[in-house]
Amino acid sequence: MANHKSAEKRNRQTEERRTHNRYFARTTRNAVKELRSTTDKAVATELLPKVSSMLDKLAQKNIIHKNKAGNLKSSLTKHVSEL
Repeated sequence: MANHKSAEKRNRQTEERRTHNRYFARTTRNAVKELRSTTDKAVATELLPKVSSMLDKLAQKNIIHKNKAGNLKSSLTKHVSEL
């Protein structure tokens, strides 16, 4: 339990950021999963820039590590090119 007003505010801010970050991370994970399960090349090439952009935004805001974003983008690009 927080003993100071600033600690209570910090708890509120942390919870708000956590739910915000979880929402965007989950949305991106679902988009990655959808792209990986796609077998149609036309749909995959249309989805790839959107998913890459989502990953870049997450990395920019430090929700995921920049290297993880790069690795995911690389593997997704490889998957799309192999279709």
